Amino acid sequence: MTSPIGLHRVLEPRGVLPQAALRLDNASEIGADEVRIAIERLNLDAASFRQLATKHNGDGAAVRAEVLEIIGARGKMQNPVTGSGGMLIGTVEAVGPDSPLGLKVGDKVATLVSLTLTPLSITDGLKRWDGGGEQVPCEGHAILFARSIAAVLPADLDPELALAVMDVCGAPALTARVVAKYDNPTVAVIGGAGKSGSLSLAAAKAAGASRTVGVVPIERERATLQAAGLADAVALADARNPVALADAVSAALGGRAADVTVVCVDVPGCEHGAILSTADGGTVIFFSMATSFAAAALGAEGLAADVTMLVGNGYVPGHAAYALDLLRQVPAVRGLFESRLHHEASRATSGTAD
Repeated sequence: MTSPIGLHRVLEPRGVLPQAALRLDNASEIGADEVRIAIERLNLDAASFRQLATKHNGDGAAVRAEVLEIIGARGKMQNPVTGSGGMLIGTVEAVGPDSPLGLKVGDKVATLVSLTLTPLSITDGLKRWDGGGEQVPCEGHAILFARSIAAVLPADLDPELALAVMDVCGAPALTARVVAKYDNPTVAVIGGAGKSGSLSLAAAKAAGASRTVGVVPIERERATLQAAGLADAVALADARNPVALADAVSAALGGRAADVTVVCVDVPGCEHGAILSTADGGTVIFFSMATSFAAAALGAEGLAADVTMLVGNGYVPGHAAYALDLLRQVPAVRGLFESRLHHEASRATSGTAD
C-alpha cells in the first residue's frame, strides 16, 4: 500500500519522511497514486552546486562523479553537506489510476518539490553533463507521490528557461506576500543579481516597495544589476561581513535599515548581516539553503533585534505561475535569466569552467 507522502519509499531509517531518509526506493514500478517521470534535466540547488564545485576545485568530472555517487547511494539527490537538492523537468511516462496530480502521459512537466525527497534513478551516467553548471542534462526516471507538486511546462517558454525560473519560484511569491503587508516598505535583496534575487526585486516592486536595494559581492554583478534597472540602488558588499553589509544597505537607503530583507545568496555566514540590515519591526526572509537557522536565531537574540525571521520553504500557492508571469512581464528579469543560460551554454560548449 502506498503512502501519499511517500513513506513506503523510505528504506532507511524507517519511520522518517522521504526528505529526512538516508535512502529511498527508486524502483521504476509505480503505485496506484504515483507518477513516473522520464527525466530530461536536473537543476541542482545553487548552494549544493557551489559546495561541490568548491570541494573539487572546479573539476567538473569530479563533481559529476560525486553527484552520481550520491544518487546511486541514496536513491535521490541530496547533498550530504548542504542537505539540499534541486528540482527537475521531464516527460510524464506513467500515471497511477489514483494519482490526484492531474497529469497525463506525455505532459512536459517541472517538479516543484525538492530532489531531496524525490526517488531518482540516473541511467546515462550523466554523460552529457560536464559538471560545470547547475543544469544537468540526463536520462533516468523520478517518482512523484500523491502529495508531490508538479507544473506543466508553458508552451511559450524554452524548457531550460522555465526550469531556471521554477527552481526558485517560491522566493518572489513569498517576497510579494510579505512586502504587501507593509505600507511603502524599503526592501533589500542580498544576492540581487541571481535567479531568486532578481525575481524577488521585481516582486518587491510589484507588491508596493517604495525603494529597493540589490546587494551584490562583486563589481561585475553590480554593473549587471545597474544596467538591468531592477533595483533603485545597487550596493556592493560581502554579505558575510555583517557590519559592511549593514552599512552598505543603510547608505543605499539614506541612513536607515530595510523594512524587509531577502537573503538569496548561496554561501554560509550571511545571517547576522541580514539581521543588522533590517529595521526593528521588519522581516528577514531566508531563501538560501546555506543558511544556519541556529545562527540566525541566536544572532537576533544577541543583537536584541526585534525582527521576524521567515524560512522560505519553496512553496506558496500559485508560486510557479506568479514567477513565470514576472519573467514575461519584466524584460529586465528575462534578460538576466537568458544571459545566465547563455553563459552556461557557452561555457559548456567551450569546455571551460567558471
